[in-house]
Amino acid sequence: MSKKNISVYIHIPFCSKKCGYCDFITFACSSKYYEPYKNSLIKEITSFKKLQDYNIISIFVGGGTPTVFPEDFLAEIFTALSIYNIDKNVEITVEANPGTLSLNKLRTLKNSGVNRLSIGLQAWQNKVLKKIDRNHTIEEFLKNYDNARRIGFENINVDLIFSLPYMKNEEIAFKLWYESIREITKLNPEHLSIYSLILEEKTLFFYEYEKGNLKIQSQESDRRMYHFAIKYLQKKGYKHYEIANFSKGNRECIHNKVYWKRGEYIGFGLGAASFINNERQTNIKSLIEYNKKLASQNYKREDILLEKDIIDKKEAMEEFIYLGLRCTQGVNAKDFKQIFGENMWDIFRNPIQKNIHNNLLEKRDDVLKLTQKGLDISNIVFSDFI
Repeated sequence: MSKKNISVYIHIPFCSKKCGYCDFITFACSSKYYEPYKNSLIKEITSFKKLQDYNIISIFVGGGTPTVFPEDFLAEIFTALSIYNIDKNVEITVEANPGTLSLNKLRTLKNSGVNRLSIGLQAWQNKVLKKIDRNHTIEEFLKNYDNARRIGFENINVDLIFSLPYMKNEEIAFKLWYESIREITKLNPEHLSIYSLILEEKTLFFYEYEKGNLKIQSQESDRRMYHFAIKYLQKKGYKHYEIANFSKGNRECIHNKVYWKRGEYIGFGLGAASFINNERQTNIKSLIEYNKKLASQNYKREDILLEKDIIDKKEAMEEFIYLGLRCTQGVNAKDFKQIFGENMWDIFRNPIQKNIHNNLLEKRDDVLKLTQKGLDISNIVFSDFI
């Protein structure tokens, strides 16, 4: 009997500097915390024996900034994972900040089996990077992008953010966004992720906005940038396969597609989430508590779980819709029927009809998908299915 597929997420919560817009579980702290956390991670990974029952199809190391870790720490983490069944075609991604990469670190990642880099560039202009608290320059990005190519990385994603604050006017903001998109496509990365700036509570940007010190882009300006990027990237050969993601050829992100298709995944590290056997789990978020629990000789996985939630059939059907609609191919009623034994058109008749009437969803044979208008207010559409 073949093993079930699973994806693995590993959280490294450290950064050299906390960005003003970031609300992730991250710490800009002393490197003295790195080794204890690395040891805790390895113990959590090697103790989860249930993983032996699965075939790992993707591994994603995110953060934070995983590449603030010394290269030998990263290598140790991958060695710890190697005791499990890793698919021969596994996708292994590591997130990286251009300012924390080096030739040696890139070589170590490549030698550890990493075959996909996700580089957080965010903007092309040094003056913009400085204003949004990024601690790298475009020159560092270009140097490390070139090094990654020379070492042999053939699958690179670049993150960019639009609707950034501090611009004098919306035309300047659009001009800078155009330059970022134009210049990055000249490098021909296999994948691009573009995100609209969201002011999250408890971030520095949110506090600055509340005090009146931060000017944000209008909704019209935000949508202009998004629509421009979609058209420009499609002309450059990128497939728009998810709300914020674009790929060339077959370079869609396998790991993220597992999330959108409700596949199973296990999360290791501080605050990491898992979804196994229709149960969602979330790890504790206190660094001190996490390390303390993992250091115990009597450690059990339940010790580090903050939440456990069994997903019932109703929730699962709702997730199938709103996660699947994130992808531009939409959701298929035949797949819904096969999984749940129910008729999607009957179960969600009212929200489907409402959003089709409002030109936010469209139905093509067995497929339901967002319209261009629906892409712009997708969260509102999704809320109708919950």
